[in-house]
Amino acid sequence: MALLAGCGKQSQQNNDGNSPVPVSTLTASKRTVPLLIESVGRAEGSRQIEIRARVSGILEKQTYIEGNTVKRGDVLFHIDPAPFEIALAHAKAALAQQEATAKQAQRDSIRLSALAAQNAVSRRQADDALSALDNANAGLLVARANVREAELNLSYTKVTAPIGGTAGRSIHSEGSLVTAGTDSGLLTTVVQNDPLWVRFAMSESEYAALRDARSSEDESAAHAPKDPGKALTVQLLRKDGRPFANPGRVNFSASEIDTQLGTIQLRAEFSNPGLDILPGEYVRVHLSVGAQSTIVVPQVAVQQSPKGAFVWIVNDKQQAEQRIVQTGAWVGSDWQVRTGLNEGDQVIVDNLLRVKAGSSLNVQPASQSSTSASEDPSRAERAKP
Repeated sequence: MALLAGCGKQSQQNNDGNSPVPVSTLTASKRTVPLLIESVGRAEGSRQIEIRARVSGILEKQTYIEGNTVKRGDVLFHIDPAPFEIALAHAKAALAQQEATAKQAQRDSIRLSALAAQNAVSRRQADDALSALDNANAGLLVARANVREAELNLSYTKVTAPIGGTAGRSIHSEGSLVTAGTDSGLLTTVVQNDPLWVRFAMSESEYAALRDARSSEDESAAHAPKDPGKALTVQLLRKDGRPFANPGRVNFSASEIDTQLGTIQLRAEFSNPGLDILPGEYVRVHLSVGAQSTIVVPQVAVQQSPKGAFVWIVNDKQQAEQRIVQTGAWVGSDWQVRTGLNEGDQVIVDNLLRVKAGSSLNVQPASQSSTSASEDPSRAERAKP
């Protein structure tokens, strides 16, 4: 009974609201940490071309295998060339006739100009001959243009790939009539997967941190030679977290923030020689832009309230004080704090369930073991003396 009475007195003393709450603290200080931002992006081909018929006719032959890789200039389809060969022959015949007309007009103009100089014919006849020569030369230009047009239309009967990439399925089968300038003129698509583009987004706060870090780097290196290693690097991560071999670079950043989502769109380019990533695939994007100096606190010290994230600190009266903070990215088991804390502030890292505003505190420096125990409130209670 004496032992029970002693335990009851000890329990009453521990539960007494006026007794100081034992807590462990860490001193807030700045650390140099890498600026890392992770996002989810979607892959797409760097170029996607619609292959369309440029002349109308019967689709005579398909010369590629659907889904295979094609090179630039490879012939994909043949359109029946017979009508265009006939049109070219007509154009060449018309050109020959016009050349003959132009030569005769030139001879007449030379002859009549000489006779007019001798007053053998009127000056008007010589001028008419000169005008006929000009008209013949103009007709010659038209005839040559018609031949060039006929040759071009004939060349369009061989539908070639304008870029190298992966060819899609054929929209029309052999023997179909395709009409240029209409929906039926679409034959297939070619997607260039190397290099590959990945579109992703980041929040306003992440973009602001990224911009601030790069600005500070530019200012510090204004009078120093540029170091390519400090440029923004982008890495794609596999599903197991391992990075792909080839890092990329950001080649597009939106000029405005999406007001509905509060994000800004970016695009990165990656080499993809082995076609390890296909268009439409969702991937993890990992961005790194050097390092930054910032205050870092354990994640267990940061709590949430309707006003936002906050931490408990020890004020000058050895009492608990709530401090609203703006957090950044995670760094291992710690959390970056952008605003709300100053260097030297004593941040409470354990026994947080018993801490209230104005509570008297029994402060002791935090150890690694106590910080780990505070990750779980029940473990923290067991770790108290």
